[in-house]
Amino acid sequence: MLRVLLLLGGLAPALPAGPHWTYEGPHGQQHWHEGHPDCGGRAQSPIDIRTARAQPDLSLPPLRPQGYESPPSPELSLANNGHTAVLALPPSLRLLGLPRTFAAVQLHFHWGRPGQAAGAEHLLDGHRAPAEMHVVHFDAERFPDAAAAQQHPGGLAVLGVLLEVGDDPHPAYDNILRHLGSIRYAGQTVAIPSFSIQDLLPAHLDRYYRYNGSLTTPPCFQSVIWTLFPQPVLISQAQLEQLQGSLYSTEEAEQEEPQLLVDNFRAPQELNQRLVLSSFPREAEGYSTGEVIAIIFGAVAGCVGLFLAVHFGARRMR
Repeated sequence: MLRVLLLLGGLAPALPAGPHWTYEGPHGQQHWHEGHPDCGGRAQSPIDIRTARAQPDLSLPPLRPQGYESPPSPELSLANNGHTAVLALPPSLRLLGLPRTFAAVQLHFHWGRPGQAAGAEHLLDGHRAPAEMHVVHFDAERFPDAAAAQQHPGGLAVLGVLLEVGDDPHPAYDNILRHLGSIRYAGQTVAIPSFSIQDLLPAHLDRYYRYNGSLTTPPCFQSVIWTLFPQPVLISQAQLEQLQGSLYSTEEAEQEEPQLLVDNFRAPQELNQRLVLSSFPREAEGYSTGEVIAIIFGAVAGCVGLFLAVHFGARRMR
């Protein structure tokens, strides 16, 4: 699994893999394309999803995780790779509901900094959530592992889960966040008790946005089938602060002052004629069937009323 984490540089970046990169500064994201040409491609991620422009496709099936509730291993490996916190997942966890069967690789997080609300990568109508979790999978029917899959279109499938702040702590996320103190420095790894990965996901796996994109960090390979859920998962303010303030991007042995790992999100990329699909009707977002019918009827009645008023009003004026 360590080999997968090292090679899957765009989603679980190593220390360092290929040309050195950071989110800001002389090696920041505006320079990624210099050492990683794919980062300058036309199908990059993340994006700002304009929900009104998403094309409904009701043939998109609900996602069906298999084995997520009970991972076979009693322990899972949690690591700080200098860019994010990565939880390695056993490939026996499978994801159905995509063109082929995909096997899990790992999950990781993107966040902002203490005192700053915004830290997610994907935006919805310009809104950036406090944090975002990515669950990474590879096409197990076509490729032996994620390292091979990431170099081919559609080789990877990533679930994007937006994290918003609620009143109560989320018990499933606590299974990860309470161990961050054990991987404070880059390069550190800890074994944590296994738990239900399913509980980290939103309740409605049939409602999502879908588009073709890329890894959101170097090497930025354009090989990802992206699924972003509009329904966020709620964590507490204290849990968000754990994510924002627990990890360093530097190794313990480094002589310089430790650098807090913050703002590890990429700016939104141009859509460039790509199509964004939604698995639900545009009109139905947030409404019941009866409400949708009422809205449509009201709109039609309003148009008819306006036509009659203009038509007959114009006749009376003659």
